[in-house]
Amino acid sequence: MRPSLERHLTHSLGFTIILAGFLAGIISLTLAYMEAQEFQDNTLRQIAALLDNNFSSKQSTSNEPNISDIDPEEKIKIMSLQFAEKTAGLPTNLSPGFHSVYTPKGYWRIFIQKTNQGSSIVVAQATKARNEIAINSALRTLVPLVILLPLLVWLARHIIRNELNPLRVLAQKLEHQPAEHPEALPDAGIPNEILPFIHGINGQMQRIKRLMEQQERFIADAAHELRTPLTALSLQLQNLQQANTLKEMRLRINPLKTGIERARRMTEQLLSLAKNKTYKHRMEHVDLSKMARELIADYLPLAEARSLDLGLEDAGNLTLYTEPDTLLMILRNALENSIQYTPNMGQVTLRLHAEGDDMVIEVCDTGKGIPVSERERVFDPFYRINDQGGEGSGLGLAIVNDAAKRLGGTVTLKEPANGTGLIFYYRQPRVP
Repeated sequence: MRPSLERHLTHSLGFTIILAGFLAGIISLTLAYMEAQEFQDNTLRQIAALLDNNFSSKQSTSNEPNISDIDPEEKIKIMSLQFAEKTAGLPTNLSPGFHSVYTPKGYWRIFIQKTNQGSSIVVAQATKARNEIAINSALRTLVPLVILLPLLVWLARHIIRNELNPLRVLAQKLEHQPAEHPEALPDAGIPNEILPFIHGINGQMQRIKRLMEQQERFIADAAHELRTPLTALSLQLQNLQQANTLKEMRLRINPLKTGIERARRMTEQLLSLAKNKTYKHRMEHVDLSKMARELIADYLPLAEARSLDLGLEDAGNLTLYTEPDTLLMILRNALENSIQYTPNMGQVTLRLHAEGDDMVIEVCDTGKGIPVSERERVFDPFYRINDQGGEGSGLGLAIVNDAAKRLGGTVTLKEPANGTGLIFYYRQPRVP
């Protein structure tokens, strides 16, 4: 059965109330019983004091004058000590005061008092009757508890239900909110203990709302960016159909192939960006130096085709605990951008070194660079600088920035000390 906070609180408080009532009842019963016994002892003492002057020693020794049941219900007997010792079987040599004794007639509670004439008066009461009176008096003290305990349990359950009712109201509001545009839950009238939980839900809802807005913008931008190359492909295909000669057809195939390649690359980048946002890669220790050497070997033919000096500056024996596929994608995008936007005869250098507990990867080029005012905006999806050459889709740096955040790293664009080109600067802790 699923745990219930209301049921748990009700049971806990109900058990506590019943236990407290039980202990209070025992204490009350004990105190009332003791008080009733003390009250009856006082009754015996007062009777003895009242009868002190009515007995004479001579009368008390010869017969049982004034032996009576003052109260037949309570069975209080009055006699002289000498007569009680002879007829009632009381032990001899009892001192004045209270005594609990056993006689052939049962257990008795007696009080012995010396009279002014020197004799002793015995006022006795049957223990059974005393106990019955004391118990009945004590039980009457339990009546309020017996009535109040169920009422207290019911009140506790009612109070708990009312106090938890705001949570039910909030749950209903949350349930009926539209998924597309969730609103923050109201915190008016919410207890302080629950308020952090409500704030946490509101914060999570705001993050979900921002994420959904980003997704909506991303889908809209992707649809817009894909519409242009697809339209161009359609027009190029129509031009191809209108070609009259084989030579003219071959000339028109090249732009079509370029357009198809651009659409393919954009589609791959879109899928890569979506994958980085949703897919969790495995973490492992990566030999960064080995990965860098393999990348340089992969891009060396492309750099030589453009007469670029592609180099590697490696401090050696560098390892990083990261997602290898994601890190490789970051480095590939950085190298591709540098090679693409660096003029012929330029230089592109990949640098690896450690700074404290962080690993630093730099891709330095001698290209046109990026104006300072644009260095933040280029990380937005589909944003392209108008005066830059190339056929980029504006997704490369957006993918890199998103992947860097997943790995706990940061990406910045810096200007070299000589003021020529651009430095792609990536920094990530060795162990997250």
